[in-house]
Amino acid sequence: MKKLVIVLGLAVTGLTACNNFDKGEGDMLYKIHTDKSGETIKDGDFVAFKAIEKTEGDSVLYSSYDYDRPSLLVKEKSVFKGDLFAALGLLSEGDSATFKINIDSMVQKMGRPQPSDTTKKYLVYTIKIDKVIPKGSLNDSLFRGKIDEFLKAEMEQAKTAEVAKVKAYVSAKSLKPQVTASGLNYVVSKEGAGAKANPGDTVVVNYTGMFLSGKVFDSSLPDVAKKNGTFNPQRPYEPLKLPVGMGGSIPGFEEGLMLLNKGAKATLILPSKLAYGEQGNQGIPPFSPLVFEVDVVNIIPGAAPVAAAAPKQ
Repeated sequence: MKKLVIVLGLAVTGLTACNNFDKGEGDMLYKIHTDKSGETIKDGDFVAFKAIEKTEGDSVLYSSYDYDRPSLLVKEKSVFKGDLFAALGLLSEGDSATFKINIDSMVQKMGRPQPSDTTKKYLVYTIKIDKVIPKGSLNDSLFRGKIDEFLKAEMEQAKTAEVAKVKAYVSAKSLKPQVTASGLNYVVSKEGAGAKANPGDTVVVNYTGMFLSGKVFDSSLPDVAKKNGTFNPQRPYEPLKLPVGMGGSIPGFEEGLMLLNKGAKATLILPSKLAYGEQGNQGIPPFSPLVFEVDVVNIIPGAAPVAAAAPKQ
């Protein structure tokens, strides 16, 4: 079974769809917002685009705008008439449009999970095409080279824009963070009491991790996870017990916890070099700054790490 695979996501402002739709093939309905000149997307072409998936009731199910990266795919042949591949085939570079795609066909033929609202006929997709690399007569090596060149430029852009994005986030939230030598920004919203954690101590902490867009990607709190669509019934929701200073988590998270004492609550803003860096991690794109809301429940003293013995001369 073929599936539409979105490799990467990007977060920016969405587009507003009009109510007047044209009839496409199969059950597809569509409305073109921006129509640029150029060749339409063909099977085999590489496409970078922004996308929002919603229900007809306007509940957002997925937004690539949350991740501050473009969604990427190579267009395949349609799996059914009026699917998302057919929708992309109506567009060219620079175009934007809204499509209504039959839910049942998406679930049955493309493996898309069934939305909770089963009373609606369509899923609604708002798409803007950023870049098209035509496959045409290019051999696989040349085609891959053009894609790699595009991805390298995207990564460089994300890297150079990171500092400005963190500053914009701090300004928009009216925060006055303290900044450590490593570049960690942190704001203590509630002071705790007692000693701060030292390397080797175990910090018991509730946390919520999110992107600068506010999109939550993980939380130890079940209510937060349910509200933000990240709840996993197989996972125990309880405070994390983390021995700090031992390299058991990303550097900025451990550093932030060692700045706090029991009972403290704080916001940690990590540049990507203190998070998942240029590699990214399981849905977190490379060069992504992250925000953690943390609440230190307890600090359990532990043995300090033993320094390595000096080599014998």
